Amino acid sequence: MDYTVLPTVNAGLNTIAALLLVRGWMLIRRREFEAHKRTMLAAFLTSTVFLVSYLVYHYHVGSVKFTGTGAIRVVYFAILISHVILAAVITPLALVTLYRAWKNQLDRHRRLARVTLPLWLYVSVTGVVVYLMLYHL
Repeated sequence: MDYTVLPTVNAGLNTIAALLLVRGWMLIRRREFEAHKRTMLAAFLTSTVFLVSYLVYHYHVGSVKFTGTGAIRVVYFAILISHVILAAVITPLALVTLYRAWKNQLDRHRRLARVTLPLWLYVSVTGVVVYLMLYHL
Protein backbone atom coordinates (compact mmCIF):
# COMPACT_ATOMS: atom_id res chain seq x y z
CA MET A 1 0.00 0.00 0.00
CA ASP A 2 1.15 3.55 -0.73
CA TYR A 3 0.93 5.21 2.67
CA THR A 4 1.97 8.62 1.31
CA VAL A 5 -1.64 9.34 0.29
CA LEU A 6 -2.90 9.02 3.87
CA PRO A 7 -1.99 12.55 5.09
CA THR A 8 -4.17 13.99 2.32
CA VAL A 9 -6.95 11.51 3.13
CA ASN A 10 -6.65 12.45 6.80
CA ALA A 11 -6.88 16.17 6.02
CA GLY A 12 -9.97 15.44 3.95
CA LEU A 13 -11.53 13.47 6.79
CA ASN A 14 -10.78 16.31 9.23
CA THR A 15 -12.35 18.79 6.82
CA ILE A 16 -15.47 16.64 6.49
CA ALA A 17 -15.67 16.23 10.28
CA ALA A 18 -15.41 20.01 10.78
CA LEU A 19 -18.15 20.65 8.22
CA LEU A 20 -20.37 18.02 9.84
CA LEU A 21 -19.81 19.56 13.27
CA VAL A 22 -20.84 23.00 12.03
CA ARG A 23 -23.85 21.48 10.27
CA GLY A 24 -24.81 19.58 13.44
CA TRP A 25 -24.59 22.78 15.47
CA MET A 26 -26.78 24.60 12.94
CA LEU A 27 -29.34 21.79 13.02
CA ILE A 28 -29.61 21.75 16.80
CA ARG A 29 -30.01 25.54 16.83
CA ARG A 30 -33.00 25.02 14.50
CA ARG A 31 -34.25 22.21 16.78
CA GLU A 32 -33.97 19.61 14.02
CA PHE A 33 -33.13 16.85 16.48
CA GLU A 34 -33.12 13.79 14.20
CA ALA A 35 -31.00 15.50 11.55
CA HIS A 36 -28.66 16.73 14.31
CA LYS A 37 -28.33 13.20 15.68
CA ARG A 38 -27.51 11.72 12.25
CA THR A 39 -25.06 14.50 11.46
CA MET A 40 -23.21 14.23 14.76
CA LEU A 41 -23.00 10.44 14.41
CA ALA A 42 -21.53 11.00 10.94
CA ALA A 43 -19.00 13.45 12.42
CA PHE A 44 -18.05 10.89 15.07
CA LEU A 45 -17.70 8.13 12.47
CA THR A 46 -15.62 10.39 10.23
CA SER A 47 -13.33 11.28 13.14
CA THR A 48 -13.02 7.60 14.04
CA VAL A 49 -12.02 6.70 10.47
CA PHE A 50 -9.54 9.58 10.60
CA LEU A 51 -8.00 8.25 13.82
CA VAL A 52 -7.58 4.75 12.40
CA SER A 53 -6.03 6.13 9.20
CA TYR A 54 -3.75 8.45 11.19
CA LEU A 55 -2.51 5.58 13.37
CA VAL A 56 -1.92 3.32 10.35
CA TYR A 57 0.05 6.07 8.62
CA HIS A 58 2.28 6.83 11.59
CA TYR A 59 2.80 3.15 12.37
CA HIS A 60 4.20 2.61 8.87
CA VAL A 61 5.86 5.97 8.18
CA GLY A 62 6.79 7.33 11.59
CA SER A 63 6.93 11.04 12.28
CA VAL A 64 7.48 13.70 9.68
CA LYS A 65 9.77 16.60 10.52
CA PHE A 66 8.67 20.17 9.97
CA THR A 67 11.32 21.87 7.83
CA GLY A 68 10.14 25.47 8.08
CA THR A 69 12.37 28.01 9.77
CA GLY A 70 11.95 31.33 11.51
CA ALA A 71 8.62 32.65 12.74
CA ILE A 72 6.59 30.03 10.84
CA ARG A 73 8.32 27.33 12.90
CA VAL A 74 7.10 28.95 16.13
CA VAL A 75 3.57 29.26 14.71
CA TYR A 76 3.62 25.62 13.54
CA PHE A 77 4.67 24.25 16.92
CA ALA A 78 2.20 26.45 18.81
CA ILE A 79 -0.61 25.08 16.66
CA LEU A 80 0.73 21.51 16.80
CA ILE A 81 1.14 21.45 20.59
CA SER A 82 -2.35 22.83 21.24
CA HIS A 83 -3.75 20.43 18.61
CA VAL A 84 -2.10 17.35 20.14
CA ILE A 85 -3.14 18.19 23.71
CA LEU A 86 -6.75 18.89 22.73
CA ALA A 87 -6.87 15.83 20.44
CA ALA A 88 -6.09 13.68 23.47
CA VAL A 89 -8.82 15.45 25.47
CA ILE A 90 -11.50 15.40 22.78
CA THR A 91 -11.73 11.63 22.40
CA PRO A 92 -13.13 10.94 25.89
CA LEU A 93 -15.18 14.16 25.78
CA ALA A 94 -16.81 13.16 22.49
CA LEU A 95 -17.49 9.64 23.78
CA VAL A 96 -19.14 10.89 26.98
CA THR A 97 -21.13 13.53 25.06
CA LEU A 98 -22.34 10.88 22.63
CA TYR A 99 -23.15 8.48 25.47
CA ARG A 100 -25.23 11.11 27.27
CA ALA A 101 -27.24 11.80 24.11
CA TRP A 102 -27.67 8.05 23.51
CA LYS A 103 -28.98 7.58 27.07
CA ASN A 104 -31.31 10.57 26.65
CA GLN A 105 -29.53 12.53 29.39
CA LEU A 106 -30.15 15.65 27.36
CA ASP A 107 -29.45 18.29 30.01
CA ARG A 108 -26.10 16.69 30.82
CA HIS A 109 -25.43 16.14 27.10
CA ARG A 110 -26.12 19.79 26.29
CA ARG A 111 -23.84 21.10 29.06
CA LEU A 112 -20.93 18.91 27.96
CA ALA A 113 -21.58 19.49 24.26
CA ARG A 114 -21.06 23.23 24.80
CA VAL A 115 -17.46 22.36 25.71
CA THR A 116 -17.00 19.41 23.37
CA LEU A 117 -18.13 21.08 20.15
CA PRO A 118 -15.68 24.01 20.06
CA LEU A 119 -12.77 21.80 21.15
CA TRP A 120 -13.63 19.11 18.59
CA LEU A 121 -14.00 21.75 15.88
CA TYR A 122 -10.64 23.28 16.87
CA VAL A 123 -8.93 19.89 16.69
CA SER A 124 -10.45 19.14 13.28
CA VAL A 125 -9.53 22.51 11.80
CA THR A 126 -6.04 22.64 13.27
CA GLY A 127 -5.46 19.12 11.99
CA VAL A 128 -5.95 20.47 8.48
CA VAL A 129 -3.74 23.48 9.24
CA VAL A 130 -0.95 21.21 10.53
CA TYR A 131 -1.25 19.09 7.37
CA LEU A 132 -1.03 22.16 5.12
CA MET A 133 1.96 23.53 7.01
CA LEU A 134 3.76 20.19 7.13
CA TYR A 135 3.21 19.03 3.55
CA HIS A 136 2.56 22.21 1.55
CA LEU A 137 4.84 24.95 2.91
